[in-house]
Amino acid sequence: MAGGTVQLIDLVKRFGDFTAVDGLNLEMPSGEFFSLLGPSGCGKTTTLRMIAGFERPSEGRIMLDGVDMAQTPPHRRNVNTVFQNYALFPHLSVEKNVGFGLKYQNVAKQEMTERVGRALELVRLTGFEKRRPNQLSGGQQQRVALARALILNPAVLLLDEPLGALDAKLRKALQIELKSIQEEVGITFVYVTHDQEEALTMSDRIAVMSNGRVEQVGPPREVYESPDTAYVADFLGVSNLMDATAHGANGGGAAVTLGEFHLIAGEGEEDSVGHVKLCIRPERVQLEPAGAAGQNRVPGMIERVVYVGSVMQVIVNLAPGERIQVMVQNEGEQIVHRQGDAVTAYLPVDALRVLPRGEISAEGFAAAAAEGA
Repeated sequence: MAGGTVQLIDLVKRFGDFTAVDGLNLEMPSGEFFSLLGPSGCGKTTTLRMIAGFERPSEGRIMLDGVDMAQTPPHRRNVNTVFQNYALFPHLSVEKNVGFGLKYQNVAKQEMTERVGRALELVRLTGFEKRRPNQLSGGQQQRVALARALILNPAVLLLDEPLGALDAKLRKALQIELKSIQEEVGITFVYVTHDQEEALTMSDRIAVMSNGRVEQVGPPREVYESPDTAYVADFLGVSNLMDATAHGANGGGAAVTLGEFHLIAGEGEEDSVGHVKLCIRPERVQLEPAGAAGQNRVPGMIERVVYVGSVMQVIVNLAPGERIQVMVQNEGEQIVHRQGDAVTAYLPVDALRVLPRGEISAEGFAAAAAEGA
């Protein structure tokens, strides 16, 4: 379907003295699955509500296919919204729930039947036409709400944490299904979530938000592997963030010291000098026997080993005093790392990133370690 390009230009929303959205500039091309990711209170839902028309911006423009819709009421925007609370009518059947919006478009009965059938086929609910919402599972209700939104052929579909009320296994299955549906219908999806895995799994691009601003925008792999700030590194997935001192570029990267240990960081701000944050993902750290020599190797001791199924989560106290997580793939062999063992942590040059020192998210290393434990 043509159309569906969204542009947010200098968008601001104030509630009294509080600024919920602070000068947002984003572009979402037609047909893209775009996610707004961030913790509670970061401004992502307020942004979505402004695109929908449920909130009027204090300043700025909301462009839909080149037309400013900032002051246009919701019913005159070619967008539709799916909420976490699906708001299905309990007294109506599935087919009547899905076709409800068509009643106000003077659609002929035969056409309505055909469009409802196509919408239910799209969300894989053919055969459920006569059921009531209380006869459906949570995942089926979510798909009915999705069909009800898609049947109106919106240029943009807005989704406000629609999988939040589902159990973990069903949520993972529907993440893949939702992306598949988006690719099939070809319209722009704008998805709000605080769940990093959801954003990484489904999105073409992600905007990580904090305090009403965008910290970084990019494809999932780029944002995960090349975070611009300590906040993004800490919020998106699990990161090891360590205080270090940078000494400027040195050949293949930045020369840094972690305590008394000299390292080379091949990613990030290579020219930095002074106090910085070193970042490395747990899956990139390699554990070697105690005393192993070579570049970017730091001695440490295993504090705890946590069995997580597909991986082993190993907490290591490094000699300089930093505490890191290491993810070791479970290959079905006997556990080789045990609490109290002396080890060497190898931090590969191409995995070690220099970031400017700054605020990290509230969901830091300590919380992640506690969850794993």
